[in-house]
Amino acid sequence: MFSEKCYHIFEQATDAYHVTDNVNATIHNPYPVKSIEFYLYLKNWIDAVQWHLEDIIRDPDIDPVEALRIKRRIDKSNQDRTDLVELIDSFFLDKYKEVKPLSDATINTESPAWAIDRLSILRLKIYHMEEEVHRPDATAAHKSRCEEKLATLLEQKKDLSTAIDQLLADIHAGRKYMKVYKQMKMYNDPTLNPVLYGRHS
Repeated sequence: MFSEKCYHIFEQATDAYHVTDNVNATIHNPYPVKSIEFYLYLKNWIDAVQWHLEDIIRDPDIDPVEALRIKRRIDKSNQDRTDLVELIDSFFLDKYKEVKPLSDATINTESPAWAIDRLSILRLKIYHMEEEVHRPDATAAHKSRCEEKLATLLEQKKDLSTAIDQLLADIHAGRKYMKVYKQMKMYNDPTLNPVLYGRHS
């Protein structure tokens, strides 16, 4: 199942990131460049770094200049993440390009890669919730609450994995078809963000 491959790679990337647990650590992607495995590993690494940047920026004592620098880094990370999701969707478009949709085929509410994006984030949630369950300085009540949340996250993983594999099976069989709508984010585009293009007016 493709979801199993994804989750295994996400586990590898998450574990590798937490060896140093440093947002400036260098990625060592073990997969061939431009392979789908390479892109999945990179996807989770980007998510892991951004997860921790989001933690850092919420420090109430953070220096405002540093906070702005991190906020801009998060903005770039979001753009990189979006670009990578669209790249992964291009893999599926090519994979299923010869499939002729059935006359009653329907489109899904999200593309395969955006569902896989959620699985990557879910892997990070599970990792960090497991940390909380085993946190040595946490109270028993805290650990109990986190165990309940972890059980829910694991159920979500099962359901999301099933949904991803079903979607891919439906696309392969022609029961579903996919389109990729570029996100067309406007705030990063100097020709579309009035704050940016207004600067030069």
